[in-house]
Amino acid sequence: MPFTPNFNITPKLASCLMRIEAAKQAVQDLPITPSVLATLRETARLFSTHYSTMIEGNRLTQEQVSKVIEERQHFPGRERDEKEVLGYYAALEKLEQITDTGKIVTETHIQTLHALVLAEGRKKVKPTPYRDGQNVIRDGRTRGIVYMPPEAKEVPVLMRELVTWITSSERLEFPCPMRAAIAHYQFATIHPYYDGNGRTARLLTTLILHLGGYGLKGLYSLEEYYARNLGGYYEALTVGPGHNYYDGRAEADITKWVEYFCAGMAESFESVKRRAQESAGSGAQDYSPALRNLDPRQRKALELFRHNSTITSHDVGVLFGISDRAARNLLSAWVDDGFVVVADPSKKSRKYGLSEHYQSIIGS
Repeated sequence: MPFTPNFNITPKLASCLMRIEAAKQAVQDLPITPSVLATLRETARLFSTHYSTMIEGNRLTQEQVSKVIEERQHFPGRERDEKEVLGYYAALEKLEQITDTGKIVTETHIQTLHALVLAEGRKKVKPTPYRDGQNVIRDGRTRGIVYMPPEAKEVPVLMRELVTWITSSERLEFPCPMRAAIAHYQFATIHPYYDGNGRTARLLTTLILHLGGYGLKGLYSLEEYYARNLGGYYEALTVGPGHNYYDGRAEADITKWVEYFCAGMAESFESVKRRAQESAGSGAQDYSPALRNLDPRQRKALELFRHNSTITSHDVGVLFGISDRAARNLLSAWVDDGFVVVADPSKKSRKYGLSEHYQSIIGS
C-alpha cells in the first residue's frame, strides 16, 4: 500500500507556514553583502555539523568542530568524533552539489549522503545499500527497547514508496516544509540503516527544502533548533501506541511532529531574516553563487585578501597552522582551481593574488 501520511492542518501549523513564507520572502528580497554571506553561510554549515553530530553523542565543542574542519586540527581521544564531523560536513557539501543540479530527490541521493556521513571525511564514496538485518533502538541508560523498526526485507519497498511520495507530492504542490517534516519522520520510522539514520534524516530534510526553494541562501541550521531541546525533538518524533513498527507506528497521527518541525523552521528563518535585515546594504550585490564554489579553507583565506593584494605561503601557513611546504601545495592546488593566480613567480618569495573572478567579491 502506498505511503500515506496521517496528519491534520491545525491553526498552529497554518501559522507556522505563514511565518516561514514571510521570512523567506523577506530574505530573498534583501541584498546581503559578500562578507556577511560568507560568514553566515559558513557559520550555518558549521552549526549544522556541530549540532547534528552532537545529537548523536559527539563530544566536540563548536570551536573544536570549526578547527577540525577548517584547520584539520586533532584532539587526542576524540578521533571518532573528528571523523563524524568531517563526514557530516562532506555530506553537506554534496547536498549543495545535488541542489545545484535542480533535480528531484532520488534513492541514490539518500544512499550517497548516508555513505558520506559514515565515510570519515572521504569525498569519494559508493551509495550504501540498506540494512540486511534487524536493528533495535535502545535507551542509552536502561537498554530497554525504544523502537523496533520494520524487517529488513521490507525496507527497499518502504524507501521506494517514501521517495515516490516526496516527488509526487511536489507535483501536487504539497507545501515543501510539511513535505520535509513528513519525510524526516518516515525515514526515521523506516530506519533503513544500522547506523547514521538520524544524521541522514536531517540531511534528507535539508535536501528537500533546498530543492524546493527553501534553501534561504544556505544561512540557517535546523539542527541547532533540535539540539537546544533534545527532549522535545525525540518526544515529537515518538508517536504511535507502541515501540514496534507493526503496532501502528506507520499509521500514527504525526500532526504533533509536523507542528514541531515547522515551528523550528519558522524560528530559524526569522532569525536569518533579522540578521539579514541588519546587514543589508543599499544596492549590495548577492555573490552567493560564487561563494558556494569555495571550500572552507578558501572562504577563510578570503580574509587575507581583504587586507593585502597578495599573500605568500607563509601567510597561509600561519592562518591554518600548517607547514610552509603544505601551504605551498595548497596554494598550487588553488591556482589549478582558479581561486588564486601567481603574482610574483620568484621561488624564494612567491606571491599569490586573488583571481579576477573573486576580486569583485573582496572589492565590494
